[in-house]
Amino acid sequence: MDAEWSGDWVAGRLGVELVGDGELQELLGLALRRNPKRAHLLVSNVLGKHVPQRPSVVHGVGYELGERVRDLLGEAEARRAVVLGYAETATGLGHAVADGLGVAPYLHSTRRLVDGVAQAGGFEEAHSHATSHLLLPEDPDLLAAGAEGSPLVLVDDEFSTGNTVLNTIRALHARYPRDRYVIVALVDMRSEADQGRLAEFAEEIGARVDLIARARGTVRLPEGVLEKGLSLVAAHDAGHAAPVPPAPRSAPARVALDWPAGVPDGGRHGFTPVHRAALEAALPAMAGRLADALGDARRVLVLGFEELMYAPLRLATALEDATAAEVRYSTTTRSPVLAVDDPGYAIRSRIVFPAHDDPSDGPGDRYAYNVAGAGFDAVVAVVDSAGDTPALHAPDGLLARLAGHTGQVLLAVVPSYVPSTTTERASAKASDRQEAATMLPEPLRGPAFSSYAAEDVGWLLQDLSDTALEAPTEEREEAIQSGGAHYAESLPVEYQPSPQYQELFKAALDDSAARIARAVGTVTETVLAERGPRPVLVSLARAGTPVGVLMRRWAQHRHGVDLPHYAVSIVRGRGIDANALRWLAAHHDPADVVFVDGWTGKGAITRELAAALEDFEGFDPEIAVLADPGGCVRTYGTREDFLIPSACLNSTVSGLISRTVLRSDLVGPHDFHGAKFYRELAGTDFSGLFLDTVAARFDEVADAVDAEAKELLAADRAPTWEGWAAVERISEEYGIHDVNLVKPGVGETTRVLLRRVPWKILAKRGAGADLDHVRLLAEQRGVPVEEVGDLPYTCVGLIHPKYTRGATGADGTAVTAK
Repeated sequence: MDAEWSGDWVAGRLGVELVGDGELQELLGLALRRNPKRAHLLVSNVLGKHVPQRPSVVHGVGYELGERVRDLLGEAEARRAVVLGYAETATGLGHAVADGLGVAPYLHSTRRLVDGVAQAGGFEEAHSHATSHLLLPEDPDLLAAGAEGSPLVLVDDEFSTGNTVLNTIRALHARYPRDRYVIVALVDMRSEADQGRLAEFAEEIGARVDLIARARGTVRLPEGVLEKGLSLVAAHDAGHAAPVPPAPRSAPARVALDWPAGVPDGGRHGFTPVHRAALEAALPAMAGRLADALGDARRVLVLGFEELMYAPLRLATALEDATAAEVRYSTTTRSPVLAVDDPGYAIRSRIVFPAHDDPSDGPGDRYAYNVAGAGFDAVVAVVDSAGDTPALHAPDGLLARLAGHTGQVLLAVVPSYVPSTTTERASAKASDRQEAATMLPEPLRGPAFSSYAAEDVGWLLQDLSDTALEAPTEEREEAIQSGGAHYAESLPVEYQPSPQYQELFKAALDDSAARIARAVGTVTETVLAERGPRPVLVSLARAGTPVGVLMRRWAQHRHGVDLPHYAVSIVRGRGIDANALRWLAAHHDPADVVFVDGWTGKGAITRELAAALEDFEGFDPEIAVLADPGGCVRTYGTREDFLIPSACLNSTVSGLISRTVLRSDLVGPHDFHGAKFYRELAGTDFSGLFLDTVAARFDEVADAVDAEAKELLAADRAPTWEGWAAVERISEEYGIHDVNLVKPGVGETTRVLLRRVPWKILAKRGAGADLDHVRLLAEQRGVPVEEVGDLPYTCVGLIHPKYTRGATGADGTAVTAK
């Protein structure tokens, strides 16, 4: 015998028919409400509002609709789209659609006034119990930006007459005209008469309007159904006294979520792909705290709060993964609905409690449906801090009412997001930065300076391309080691790779591209999670700059966000470019700056940066690197010591830019450090090839990156500094007695061979193709390669400790001490 449909009670008494797709009755039930405009209510079984449902089902339905939108729009238009959801019912659904779209910002309408936030629009919902919708984006240009080429995706739970959505489009089109709209709904329930209106409306405004729905059907209503429905509600209410709320069975307990800083509680003021990445990374830890607090509870409800649907939904999906308990999800609501304890009726029970968020439209009752009598061992009530008021904790408040129906009530509070536009301090700060910015030059950009595209990186350097700075390698080495000159006062002659070496580079790049892409993705996701929502990437020129460009490309490819990226000079023993820091502070919040480098060796630059930033307020000295074999940093893509092909070359893989120069006769007190642009080497420039080859592997490593980033964010990543200890040991064992002459790791060893006077190379026994280019360079320069068994790195380069010009012979190869 088939299970009873949760619309039978209403259908049998009012003659209401639900006709349509086969799954329509699985998606919808029927209930009644006291509403002078529409007595019946379509109750969704997958929306997570009135009917507790598995959170993965609720999120999955919206996510799948978002994927369909992305397929409809295509990749390019999807990246320009904005998703708009409707309060209160569809705030979570709209957010899930934005998740499925993956690359679009999200905004939902709201009925909560927020001081200091300018209204960007509004509209009316004709059949709702609460009609006025406000649009309050933090970014006033969110709805207007690129309107001509940016589709607007509107998400509601049902598309019945179409009046609400069409009113919205009409109001927004008058203010922010665009040429494409996509309407998304769980169910399209328009009558035949209403179905033709959409095409007419699209023609009226001169735009394309598409509709995507999970299921289609219609409601057939007999004559007089409104009056009959209202009479039925009145009769039922008159014949059934309101139940006496049971006494609380236990005292509610509060659980600290540690919600990630800077991530909004929802889409009321806008939610970007960067916010999404930060939340995704933080969810497992928050769910773990909830699971610990729930203990042995086997059947758990996560209960959201009116418009606050998405945050509790994602906490619930993460809790499903973190516990063996049966998890369900629903939210409280403003909407008054008749409750009838009958299996053929969609709303079996209701809990009534007073509003607890000081609503702008005054006090009133609020409701939680299908919670009482549902057999939940525990309920996790999730509210934002604006709703964490005395009314919530009162004897007749929500927590006490819940405690009468379950043995355990937990309260989790998400901080209410305060838009930055409400703070005078931010405005004053911006004014101060602008004033300071006028004193410093603008960054150099390609193609005038470097072979990178202008948007890839801004170089906070001065152009010394016309200055003669190169010196023979042996002459530089003698001057550096004798103390007669600093290594940043001159440049080595740029290494010109032989055809054999160029082929080796290309082969190494092909072999390692996926591995590098994976490390790029992992470090970028870690940065977005911990330093989001919009970090400012600042690479340490020049080894860090290709990595910074790739991190920027990952964020753009995976999340649709353009991260600012600059390159600055840091010089061992001299510190970071102070004027570059001043420029950054004038244009960005220093707290948003993330320093980027290619790899760590023994950690000298890590220590240098930390010391240099002590005099500059607000900057975080932590460096994000692709590879951290030395165990020197917390933020990395991998701690393996492997070949990063950008280490194989100098300027010809770094935008044709030299290493940086700091010399008092060239760099004044108000100048950036200098560098040269080797335009003449364009014929052997592999910078673009390196970037494009790695970026082409982003999609295939995406799943691995997601798993690794999640694992890293939950792990202990404290620096071990084992690299420094190994360098000190090697320095003494080989009689060098100077850690600056010991260069650990594949990248640093390559640098030794390309621009210093190498003495010998220590290679880890069994190291394979990662060292092919090292072996070739060593052979070209006559440098012995010694295999070592207990090396913590793949290889270590030793600079010749005999700093006279006799360290190399007439042919430029090394002379080994007898």
